[in-house]
Amino acid sequence: MLGGLLLLGEQVRAVELGAKFDSIDGGTLSLSDWNGQPVLVVNTASQCAFARQYQRLQDLYDRYRNRGLVVAAVPRDDFQQELATNYEVRNFCELQYGSDFSMSVITHVTGADAHLFLRSLKEVEGFAPRWNFNKVLIGLGGTAVETYGSIVDPLSASITNEIEELLP
Repeated sequence: MLGGLLLLGEQVRAVELGAKFDSIDGGTLSLSDWNGQPVLVVNTASQCAFARQYQRLQDLYDRYRNRGLVVAAVPRDDFQQELATNYEVRNFCELQYGSDFSMSVITHVTGADAHLFLRSLKEVEGFAPRWNFNKVLIGLGGTAVETYGSIVDPLSASITNEIEELLP
């Protein structure tokens, strides 16, 4: 079920948007800080064959940032395809792709050590990243609107049409 809430008897469960990510630039990031804005969360890996999507993510961000879109990358090394340090990841993304969207430090996105947001996404939505560059679009009210696999291009109509519906 997409929509961010799951009714279990009388208990309502929601995707955990308030869980803090450590920012690659220092401080923290929380999806709840962007409530009222669409957020595309993408688990990334710099040495993955899909790393070219960094450019497409930046292009998407450049196209819609002034209308409120947030792109949040969550680098992961669960498949040993990430650079060794957070500094190397940020430097790679800035130098290779001009990336200036929000980014967390290298974070587990699968298994028992997965970040709380991603664990709750699996519990509530049944979605867990199966590879790098999986994407989830969070809507204006903080609900999961849609999820996308690695092969879905960030500038594909399936993503941009959903974003267009959410933006003014």
